[in-house]
Amino acid sequence: MKPIWFSLDISLDQLNENGRNTMGAWVGMEFTEIGPDYLRAMMPVDHRTVQPYGLLHGGASAALAETVGSVASALIIDPEKQICVGLEINANHVRGVREGYVHAIATPLHIGSATHVWDIRITDDHHKLVCVSRLTVAVLAKRTEG
Repeated sequence: MKPIWFSLDISLDQLNENGRNTMGAWVGMEFTEIGPDYLRAMMPVDHRTVQPYGLLHGGASAALAETVGSVASALIIDPEKQICVGLEINANHVRGVREGYVHAIATPLHIGSATHVWDIRITDDHHKLVCVSRLTVAVLAKRTEG
């Protein structure tokens, strides 16, 4: 399979470095795999990502889904000419998690010139489905200064 990425010169170290000083870094998100047509990341289930009942917060799942999908879109576009921004996200939370890590995989449903649509599946450490999310990203022309 031919990779969908704009450049094949990207590493997990670069992705994780680019996320420094962001919300993703604050809650412990880490990119773990770049495949030919998917991107994976994980996030701990800990004091930063749970709600008062001790379960993974739905907003934390949505933040993980938006992060992995948005970064995947950023890897498809020409960064000299374009930017991408989230347009819409939904998330169906199907299982609670109290500990360990959750793992997200973003795969494209649609890669167009103006929008990308991503399917993001989040599972627990035992590969049980935790959340299903769909993210729509707008691809915009980069503004020139002046």
